[in-house]
Amino acid sequence: MTWLSAVGSRFSLRALARASEKLTRRPEDRKRSAASRRPRAKSQAPKAEREPVASTMSSIPYDIAVIGGGIVGMSFAMQATEAFPRARVLVLEKEDGLARHQTGHNSGVIHSGVYYKAGSLKARLCTAGAREMVEFCARHGIPHEVCGKLIVATTAEEAHRLEDLRARGEANGLTGLRLLDGAAMREVEPHVGGVRALKVPSTGITDYSLVTAKYAEIATGRGVDVKTDAGVTGFTNSRDEVVVQTRAGDFAARYVVNCAGLYSDRIAQLAGHDPLMMLVPFRGEYYDLAPARVSLVRALIYPVPDPAYPFLGVHFTRRIYGNVDAGPNAVLAFRREGYRRTDFDLGETMEVVEYSGFRAMARKHWRNGLGEMRRSWSKRLFVRSCQRLVPEVRMEDMTAGGSGVRAQAVEEDGTLVDDFRFVARERFLHVLNVPSPAATASLPIGREIVEMVRKMIG
Repeated sequence: MTWLSAVGSRFSLRALARASEKLTRRPEDRKRSAASRRPRAKSQAPKAEREPVASTMSSIPYDIAVIGGGIVGMSFAMQATEAFPRARVLVLEKEDGLARHQTGHNSGVIHSGVYYKAGSLKARLCTAGAREMVEFCARHGIPHEVCGKLIVATTAEEAHRLEDLRARGEANGLTGLRLLDGAAMREVEPHVGGVRALKVPSTGITDYSLVTAKYAEIATGRGVDVKTDAGVTGFTNSRDEVVVQTRAGDFAARYVVNCAGLYSDRIAQLAGHDPLMMLVPFRGEYYDLAPARVSLVRALIYPVPDPAYPFLGVHFTRRIYGNVDAGPNAVLAFRREGYRRTDFDLGETMEVVEYSGFRAMARKHWRNGLGEMRRSWSKRLFVRSCQRLVPEVRMEDMTAGGSGVRAQAVEEDGTLVDDFRFVARERFLHVLNVPSPAATASLPIGREIVEMVRKMIG
């Protein structure tokens, strides 16, 4: 039995093949999810004229075109104006505003870097990014709080893994990590369950839509052009430039930086480059804790993660605006921007299920996938997962909340790509895998991209 066959009661391959083409919609036509409760980003600052990088390229309108107006794309665009002060920079975003997808649907957590393998890009960039994100928010008046979190073990086996997490966090440069038992745990979170916990004091919360809006305000104030409703449809390459074809017209640039998030592998393919992986969309669904019960959670309460998976498990998060939510689970989405269970795209779904890497992954992890699907459809099972961390939570305390979609890179042999991945090809730099903690690490990720582009420019 495979994960796919377990899901087959609702979406079998035969049913997919019979589905009407009327179900297929372009990703650009997706209506914005109503689940987001964040303030709308401010309008962009006036744009200024900029000189080209070199006089020999003055006939090319832009030096750098950035595809994608999420937090990573805007961080790079902002920092490119410092690294290349004479460059003309363009950001192309397919939606009618910025931060509409992964950036605008995440939990707002400023991750500390405790989870990631020492020496990995994630570990290095997240640890630096957490510190820089707090400083950036403070400098620009963006709501934020360094509230800390507990990673809670509910079994003896999980308690043993907490030792490994503490060692990993310390190897990544974190300070103040403490293992807590019983009464000490409940001094931090009075209603928490479990047998032991790791306190991570440097974890925080903010609103990444506001952070992205500030990046954009700074970037456009320095002359960066931002074009919305500009979904990319293709490329034309020549010796000196790339013409980016979009629904808003064609734009020529010397170099292209692909920060298209859930569609970054598709953009690479449009450019004629094999990404050697596919981005498989996993929807994370949340429940909201009733306002009268938010006192059950002071800050953040997480489970001990399974080291075999890149997902952190269902947890409690106090948001920067005071509400508390629980989640997410991780279920296969049937379209790349499928924020609702009913969102379905025949072409995108068939692309996933026909991909050898997905089938290999499904054969290996179908039990976990089936468990996530059951929890998605059963509130009782979801609440039971929450009760392992906070036993006092009841069914009536939880109402269905928002959701997000994670772009999980899967290689052709079924391996889940865990670290960030950047691939340079000719005049392109493809940012192919930057899932969580990309928002936390967006400032150092932007610098990393800047240095890669510097090498391309020579």
